[in-house]
Amino acid sequence: MASKRPFCDADFLCAVCHDVFDRPVVLLCGHSFCRGCIEQYWSVSDSRQCPMCRQISANTPSLNLALGNLCQAFLHHKRHLEELCEVHQEKRTLVCCVDEQLLCEICRQSEEHRNHTHRPVQEVVEEHKGVLRSKLDLLKKNMELMQQADFECDLLALKMNHDAPDLENRIKAGFKDIHQLLDDEEKAMFNDLKLEKKEKLESLKSKNEMISEVIHNLTTTIKDLEKELDSGDIRIIRNFKDALVRAQCKPEDPEMTPGDLIDIAKYVGNFNHNVWEKIRRSITYTPVVLDPNTANFHLTLSVDPTSVWNHNKSEVINEQSNNNIERFADCPCVLGYVGYSTGTHTWDVDVGQNTSWMVGVAVESVQRKGTNGLPSGIWCIGHDGEVLSVTDPLESRVPLHGFAKPTAVRVNLDLSEGRLSFSDLLEETVYHTFTHNFIEKVFPFFYTKCHFPLTILPKSFKEEI
Repeated sequence: MASKRPFCDADFLCAVCHDVFDRPVVLLCGHSFCRGCIEQYWSVSDSRQCPMCRQISANTPSLNLALGNLCQAFLHHKRHLEELCEVHQEKRTLVCCVDEQLLCEICRQSEEHRNHTHRPVQEVVEEHKGVLRSKLDLLKKNMELMQQADFECDLLALKMNHDAPDLENRIKAGFKDIHQLLDDEEKAMFNDLKLEKKEKLESLKSKNEMISEVIHNLTTTIKDLEKELDSGDIRIIRNFKDALVRAQCKPEDPEMTPGDLIDIAKYVGNFNHNVWEKIRRSITYTPVVLDPNTANFHLTLSVDPTSVWNHNKSEVINEQSNNNIERFADCPCVLGYVGYSTGTHTWDVDVGQNTSWMVGVAVESVQRKGTNGLPSGIWCIGHDGEVLSVTDPLESRVPLHGFAKPTAVRVNLDLSEGRLSFSDLLEETVYHTFTHNFIEKVFPFFYTKCHFPLTILPKSFKEEI
């Protein structure tokens, strides 16, 4: 018996997505699927087989144009049926504002909806479309943000893959230097041991020679006395006094003195600690190292990284390649790698010929994006080429008149007392002291618009001991 409906829904459904075919393609076996569905299915499958009968399709499937046209007609027919009232088979042109139901003109006059407010379908549709368009715009913006974030993640991955080999080489070079220090210390210890052995063996040889001479003399004296005892009574009486003098000869005590042996404890006692202390006294370090991940695009850092300068390049910089969240986007500044929340910390900065610089501290939450000038949350001292001045988080700049341009500045941060002082490293003149209760962690801060470097000066462990 023929169906009253011209179409059967199942005939137009893809066996993979269970939705109406979208750009259907037909396989060699005769089964059809959405192009996107079969391509995705094959992308995760070991072979190009049919999802239904498992027959292999060697060739690229062709579009099933006839099925595609039928699907369009089917969808058009379904939309037409949806527009008709299921009770009266009239087109539904109204929306009941109370029941939120689609109505035809006959339904409108029914007792159920007669006293309700009604609106034309097109009017409600336009209103709904407006709401959906606003939601769609928001979703598209979110999509753009996610795509941008995905793009930035890819760029960060590329940068990490680019940086890692260079860092590996620098780490190897650093350990090579440490190995050289250890090799030098090993050679020095072997030389010390060799020299001590030589000196003490020579001393022992001298003592042996002295003892040998004494033994020779004693042997001669003993033989003479033994001969004297066998010489007869008259000779014994005659030579007694002379023999007695020779018999009373007493050599020096040949006992060993302290320090004759090699000083074993000096070489192996607390071996690791002693070697480390010797190396520690011979090397220098910088109390602050710069964090390259915070450096503005216009800044260049030394390999250490303990120096920073502004390369003053006018060409457009590809900010997207390094636009991580820690980086200062607008202000030419960089932070130290380690932040402080307790204790006293001091570092010296060689400003040299730099004519536009600032050094100080910044809070961890300092604004790094979208700033027109100096970010808030900064305590610093600086020189603009004309006058020395200090700046606080309120961005109030106070000139320091009467001071010459320094060549090196000492920064002293005492978090227990809440003091931040700036002084001339050479003259030991204090320029200014801020008093503030630093609740948030603070980081060393460096700013420069000049191509001459700001350099954090090294210290030696010997100075601290």
